[in-house]
Amino acid sequence: MEKANNIKALYIIVNAGFADEIVEIAREAGAGGATIMNARGIGAVHKEILGIAIDTEKEIILSLVDGNTAEKIIAAVKEKAGLKTPADGICFVMPVEKMIGVSRFTPKIKKQE
Repeated sequence: MEKANNIKALYIIVNAGFADEIVEIAREAGAGGATIMNARGIGAVHKEILGIAIDTEKEIILSLVDGNTAEKIIAAVKEKAGLKTPADGICFVMPVEKMIGVSRFTPKIKKQE
């Protein structure tokens, strides 16, 4: 397991249908890739129609990036798809202590000839 130096788990939550747009924004800001998960949101204003709860469909975009790239992505999402836009995006970052299987961040081993 590799110790993750300055690697962050960046979570972006948007209304359903906006994940592809967010992934493109993240790639333009330096992300190498992302994982998209379907979710549903339950907020302070909960709607019911004929006794059936109507929850807002959401998408969660998860990306592992370095700290500088995370800041760039957050700024871009805030500008292009943040609150008060149709995507209604929010972001948060969590530190990554250890990881495995992400070749982009593991040190390159030079072959000895």
